Amino acid sequence: MPTPARIAIVGAGLGGLLCARVLQRHGVPVTVFERESAPHSRSQGGTLDIHEGTGQAALRAAGLFDRFLALARPESQEWRLYDRHANLIRHDRAGEGDLSRPEIDRGELRALLLDSLAPGTVRWGHSVRAVTPQPGGTARPHHHDRPGGEDFDLVIGADGAWSRVRPALSDAQPAYSGVTLVEAHFDDVDHRHPGIARLVGRGTMSAKAGRRSLVLQRNSNGHVRAYANFRGPQDWHAGLDLADTRAVRARLLDHYQGWHESLLDILRDNEGGFTDRPVFVLPADHTWQRVPGITLLGDAAHLMPPVGVGANLALLDGAELARAVIDHPTIDQALDAYEGVMLPRAADHAKTARHLLATLMPDTDSDDAAFPDSLWPADALPAPRPAHGDRAAAGGGQHP
Repeated sequence: MPTPARIAIVGAGLGGLLCARVLQRHGVPVTVFERESAPHSRSQGGTLDIHEGTGQAALRAAGLFDRFLALARPESQEWRLYDRHANLIRHDRAGEGDLSRPEIDRGELRALLLDSLAPGTVRWGHSVRAVTPQPGGTARPHHHDRPGGEDFDLVIGADGAWSRVRPALSDAQPAYSGVTLVEAHFDDVDHRHPGIARLVGRGTMSAKAGRRSLVLQRNSNGHVRAYANFRGPQDWHAGLDLADTRAVRARLLDHYQGWHESLLDILRDNEGGFTDRPVFVLPADHTWQRVPGITLLGDAAHLMPPVGVGANLALLDGAELARAVIDHPTIDQALDAYEGVMLPRAADHAKTARHLLATLMPDTDSDDAAFPDSLWPADALPAPRPAHGDRAAAGGGQHP
């Protein structure tokens, strides 16, 4: 643009930071508002598989692909499927040199993006409660406990499932999907939990029976995250204090009664407590009428079931939005280009993700642990990787 646009990004998640990085590479100033008080104020969640055509393409656009590869774990593309009797049904391993979906801890990827930005880009402790359009096509973020506010030519809502920017564009609210994930974790797994280490291998394992599954995901440094996934009411824990680890464990063990003892160790031997993570989604065809100076990316725009695609789409959204701003003479033209591609793409992925969730978590108690062959094409969404650090495993993306 002849005069650099004033751009604000609300949310220092992966998509927002990637967008900021691409803008800065091309000399466009940007400010990121983040409600967290500091980069390490909370855990950033589990592991992500970064796909060639989406997340990796975005990292290339940001000039960060080589640094990403230095941190990624290609060997963690390994995946194992068991039935509830601990019989191994399927075992996939990545081929030599396969970089189609290497894993990386979400926290490591976020730190990589933060380190790539100019000092002071992120304003920590700046929680945005709303964004309103202003005369002349600008928009103003309103901050908690901070009077007044700056006007920007473009405000980008990259603030996740419970976005405070989205109401400026849409009345849509996330709805419970009918599936809940209960998270736990293990540390120093190879030495302290050898049985868990054998189950998970170098990557991810899933044991499945009907509307229940147990998932393990290996992160870096011997850390493993565990998920009990099941279809049922959001208040499955009614009458329980979720802080009472012993009571929650007893409820879960009863829920998985009849499963093999080695699998029940996932619920018996975890370190620390359990975290309830009900899965919320936006309508698959979520869209909005243009409001000058405001748009969305990532979960704020298209919250989907956690089947491994959300973080990848957020990264791609960020790269494409930044590129649109750089390549077009006005913000309105940039948003035409960006939203014209992003919204239909998101709708297609959201419909596929809902189909996969319904297949992975059917409303039946059948013991059939196999997945239909239609879920296994090379270019499909990663059906064998439920949770995968996306939103539900991210330590907050799905929650207010």
